[in-house]
Amino acid sequence: MARYTCSFVLAVSINHLHGSLIELLQNCGLDVQYYTPDYIMAREFPGNIAFSKLVTVEGLIDKTTATESETRMTLVIKNEELPLQLDNHCRQVFDYIKEEIEHSRYWSLIESLASSS
Repeated sequence: MARYTCSFVLAVSINHLHGSLIELLQNCGLDVQYYTPDYIMAREFPGNIAFSKLVTVEGLIDKTTATESETRMTLVIKNEELPLQLDNHCRQVFDYIKEEIEHSRYWSLIESLASSS
């Protein structure tokens, strides 16, 4: 299973982040399937790639440390594909979403940290 994680500290209130993140994921071509005030799950639409390569994105918003001007968020981007190649489909989607978050007009990026497993 390919799995990539990135954490962000964003200059945005938690109330504004939630709706903006949903819109950003939809603009990235993902179907937001489930959300709560501190969790969002989105998936790629089936049809263009093999089922095992369909990417799931989980967004976890840290309500415990959020302030009026700063919010921490972690994204987990994964699929069932074995990451046999460095530039696999999941990694490509991860890089694209990470770049969209880092350059979003909805907030200012304070800090970003990424890892893969």
